[in-house]
Amino acid sequence: MRKNLIVLNDSHGIESVNGTIVNFNQYLAEFPKKGNITTRLINLCDPTQYLSQGYYCSLLAEARQHQVLPSVSTINDLTCQPEGLVLVIPNNISRVYPKDKSSDVLVYFGWHNDENINKIAQYVFAQFPAPILKLVLNWRDNKLFATLGLFALAGLSTDQHITLQQRLDNFTNNVWRSNKNRKRFRWDMAILVNPQEDTPPSDQKALSHFIKAANKFGINAELVTVDQIGLLNRYDALFIRETTAIRHHTYQLARQAEKEGLVVIDDATSILRCCNKVFLHDAFSYNSVPSPKTQFVSDATPSTLEQLEQDFSYPMVLKLPESSFSKGVFKVADRVALEQKLSSILADSAIILVQEYLYTEYDWRIGVLNGRAIYACRYHMARNHWQIYNHGAKRFSTGDFETMATFEVPRQVLETAVKACSFIGSSLYGVDLKQLSDKVYVIEVNDNPSIEHGVEDRYLGYELYMQIMQEFANRLEQRGR
Repeated sequence: MRKNLIVLNDSHGIESVNGTIVNFNQYLAEFPKKGNITTRLINLCDPTQYLSQGYYCSLLAEARQHQVLPSVSTINDLTCQPEGLVLVIPNNISRVYPKDKSSDVLVYFGWHNDENINKIAQYVFAQFPAPILKLVLNWRDNKLFATLGLFALAGLSTDQHITLQQRLDNFTNNVWRSNKNRKRFRWDMAILVNPQEDTPPSDQKALSHFIKAANKFGINAELVTVDQIGLLNRYDALFIRETTAIRHHTYQLARQAEKEGLVVIDDATSILRCCNKVFLHDAFSYNSVPSPKTQFVSDATPSTLEQLEQDFSYPMVLKLPESSFSKGVFKVADRVALEQKLSSILADSAIILVQEYLYTEYDWRIGVLNGRAIYACRYHMARNHWQIYNHGAKRFSTGDFETMATFEVPRQVLETAVKACSFIGSSLYGVDLKQLSDKVYVIEVNDNPSIEHGVEDRYLGYELYMQIMQEFANRLEQRGR
């Protein structure tokens, strides 16, 4: 159940059909108790001064585990510089705004009536959610700069006050939605997807199973893209089912969602650690996790090539520090290929991983959730190829697979997979391993493992989706959201 609160310094004629209006003193005295109601609070007290009622309203709201707009971090970000915070608007958004034009406008809950400004307003609001933002737009050096600041309710004109009232009603009704038709759900979840991905982590059938399983645990889950997700704190949880990367919106959204108090899988730390193979293999070595012999290389000089040939035999495997689905992984068979590929990769990356080549007919993939193995697959190599995925073929192809119960997997494989995840976090991981006779080697840990209908769920079926959503429900319960 949810309760919407709108807090004011004093009466300014604000009304709300979707929330309770209180002044700061009422909120201070009457709403400190923790209960089973999730409180969503819109702070319309003047937030422009440090240690003002507006500042303390948001501070107390966070202490009381109320979802508040604006957050204390947003207030601090927008008031720490007297002249305002300057933000560069991305090109794909700024192109809607006429060149060489300047504007000084107010934005209400991420909305402006000028279509050329509204998309910018939505972008700014997603970064710094606040009821009223003052926005100054200027072009400089062919880039659009937005200077942001908070604006007090008392400073609005009569017409501006009417606009705020309209946008408040729209926001509480359509964004912070009422719960009248969804009483059976305790929480809201955003499942982030990208329909344009060639190899997404989950197919449509799997995604529908996730939604159905979430409903069983009182979670109202919906599929959203990065353009649709909007204000994060209207959700209680974020489940990322889009391929992740560090310098990417998936990582940025994970960080922002964590700041808003959402339960997040994949969490930002897991993305950061798993997406970079330099971190992974250094951590494997430091924590005594068995992995193929690996060396970091930063140049392609003759002495480096000779040293590599002394330490490794051909073929060697070269890996970009950041890659997924076997992309950025290359096999070289001689000195010429080694020098050419090293030089090519070093043009874009300061470090390359050189690794011994271990041939196996299949790789193990163990799914690990919060330190527990939940599924197991054997992925066979793509036909006439040395990897599971063959990106170089005319038509993208993969090898066969076998899905089995975790109790059928050799104990050493399971234990090694769980150990490899223990220094990364407690999220959902897919651990790739190779087994040669009695030895097991961890190839990598994926923070965003594939879970597709008919593949990873072939043994457990619907139960696999239930286990993952059970983990979300447990964490939501622990956080008291």
